[in-house]
Formats: sequence, C-alpha cells, structure tokens
Amino acid sequence: MKIKLTKRNKIIGISALSLLVIIVLYFTFRSTDSDSVIINPKYGSFVVSVVNTGELASESSIDINAPTEAMSIGIYEMKIESIVPEGKVVKSGDFVASLDKTSINQKVNEVQLNIQKIQTQYFQKQLDTTMTLSQARDNVENLKFSVEEKKLIVEQSKYEPPATQRQAELAFDRETRSYEQAKKSYATQVKKSITDLSIIKTDLSKEQNNLAQFMRVFESFTIKAPSNGMVIYAKDWGGQKRKEGTSVSAWGGAVAQLPDLTKMQSITYVNEIDVQKIKKGQKVKIKLDAIDNKVLHGTVVSVANIGEQRKDSKTKVFETIIKIAEKDTTLLPTMTTSNEIFIKEIKKALYIPLECVHTYEKGKTKFNYVVLKKGRHPIRQEVVLGDFNENECVITKGLEKDDDVYLSMPENINTLDIKRLNKSKTND
Repeated sequence: MKIKLTKRNKIIGISALSLLVIIVLYFTFRSTDSDSVIINPKYGSFVVSVVNTGELASESSIDINAPTEAMSIGIYEMKIESIVPEGKVVKSGDFVASLDKTSINQKVNEVQLNIQKIQTQYFQKQLDTTMTLSQARDNVENLKFSVEEKKLIVEQSKYEPPATQRQAELAFDRETRSYEQAKKSYATQVKKSITDLSIIKTDLSKEQNNLAQFMRVFESFTIKAPSNGMVIYAKDWGGQKRKEGTSVSAWGGAVAQLPDLTKMQSITYVNEIDVQKIKKGQKVKIKLDAIDNKVLHGTVVSVANIGEQRKDSKTKVFETIIKIAEKDTTLLPTMTTSNEIFIKEIKKALYIPLECVHTYEKGKTKFNYVVLKKGRHPIRQEVVLGDFNENECVITKGLEKDDDVYLSMPENINTLDIKRLNKSKTND
C-alpha cells in the first residue's frame, strides 16, 4: 500500500526536520560554550612570588629546660606529668610543669635503705669496738699489776739463793714483755677500730651526699618559671609540641619557652623547586589565618643551605626565616601565617590563570597548551610558559591579548585539533 504525500505534509516534514537539526546544534554548542568559562589573557605588570604557610615564633626566648642534673644520677629521659596551659602568663618562680618522679623515687628509696644499713653497721661496729677495747684495756691493767707483783718478788728474793733470785728475775722479765706486748696490741686495736669506723663513716657520708643530691634533683622535677612571661610549649626534634605524657631529654631538652613577644618572626619551609628563587632581603607580605584582614610586612633574613625531610612534606624543604617589621601585641607564637615572598616584577607581561594551562604528553612528545575558542570549534594551542606565581603564569609565546581562552576544560578535549607553534593544525 502506497502513501501519497501532499504538499502540506511535505512542508510539515521539512519543518520538523529543520527543528530537529536546530535542537541538535543548540545542545551541541551549548554543551561546549555555555557550560564553559572563557577569559582573555591579562596584560600588564606581573608579580612573581612564592607563597608558603609559616608559623610565628619569637626571635629570642628563654628555654625552660628539664633538669640536666638528672644525668648525674643516671636518668636521661623524663615524662611530663603535668604542665600549665599554653599561653598562660607566669611570674618568676611560678609552677610551670612537673615530671614523673617514679624513677627518682626508686633511687631515693634505694639510697635511704643503704643509709639505714650503713648506720646499723656503724653502730654495731662501735659496740664491738667498745667491748673489744674494754677487754684489751682490762688485760693491760691486769698485766701491769702482775708486773708490779713480779717486781716485788724480785726485790724480796735478794736474800734467797741465787737460783731463786734468777727464777724471780725471769718471771719478772716474762711478765714485763707480756705487758709491753699487750700495750702495743691495744694501741694497734685502737688504730684498727678507728680506721674501720672511719671507712664505714665515709660510706655513710657518701650515701648521705647521694641522698642530698637525689633530693635536689627530686625538687628540680617540679619545674618553675625562671622569669616573667607567657608559656609556650617547646617542640621536639620532630616538630611536635611537648605536652602531658610526652618525654623530654635531660640533655638540655626544653619543656617550654618564655618568648620575647616584642620581636617576632615567621618560620616557613620552602620546597626545593622554589628555594633557589628565595634570597636574603626579599620583601614579604604576611597574613594571619586567625585574624582576617590583618596584613603584616617582613623581610627574609635567612635561608637554610641544607634541606630537611619533614613529616608533612614528601620532598626536601628548606627552613626560611622572615623577620616581621611591625610590633603587634596580637601576635603570638605558633600562629599560622601565609607568607607571600616577592621574587620580582615583570612590567609588561601577558599572563593567564594556571587553570587554563594543560599538558600534552604522548610518547616522547610533551608540551603545554591552552584551549582557544576559534569559531564553532575549540582548538588546543601550544604555548610557552614563563614565570609564574601561586595563581597565574606568564605566556611568552602562543597567545595574543584578544584570544578567547577556556578557563575550564571543555568536553572531549582529547578530540580537539592541536596547533603547534610554527606548525599547522594536527589531529591527536
């Protein structure tokens, strides 16, 4: 069965087809342009800068250290048991922190036990010496009387036969020798007893001195402020703040600090890519994260020669210190700052946002490009990049002032034609 189309039906069909084409074209171009932001390159002065996060610190401060005397009694690591809140204003002599005294208590108890043992030994030795010397003195006295008795016998025997006289004289000589030996023995015993007691007394004095030293260290485990100021927690080697429960070394480890708030600086860490741009004397604009609309000014005073690996960075970073020009009572240590270090200014530059720049990489071919609006079809235009800052970069070749550049990436970007510098259009 054949359907015969009238002139009216043909017109309706053509109109419907035209409407369909218009709708398709509308949504095609709408998805490319209406959903994308298009900008023109800027031309004029371009500031090259490096922006890094930093932290406020005082140029000088008084360290509140753990007691180094602890090393003299064999304690090298101490745990912070309690510490005053950070930011508290203290006066000289005020309590700041206390360290765990468990280890030193054990040592104090050991020394006290040693002292008790030595004191007991000393008293016992005194008793023994007293008894021994008393017996020795009695023996000497008895021999002395015996000698006198023998002497009388000798005197009385002068009327006796010679043999009897001789026996009396020999008995007197024997008793005299015994008496002299007893006196010498007594003197030796006295010296020995004095020496023995002196040795014990020396040991006792040594342990008492140890106890006195331990007690001084014990008292130093309660840490007090050396002067007036605001307490700021010190940091360990890893950059972590010390607080209750953390440990501190006796090798001069600081528990806290009393900073000089009249001279402040911002300490930041610059990555190894940007550090070669940073020089001493460069000006810096500083913003505080905690205080909106506050802008400070500073100068780079030092850049580390050797990089370090920090926990929050995958690459080597270099410590950079920025001296703050203003004196401001609202500035407190550990406040976070945003530091914009000014590198140089290019008076006449063509530049665009970094979001406009893309990288093409296929095989050994690699270059940067932007997406330009050229008539109905966007193209990828190769560009040469110059200096850049945190948000924008200079284009030295490949763009003109009036070019329309896509800020956001269009759909199906990989299907767009590529225009290389000094070359014609090519397909990907």
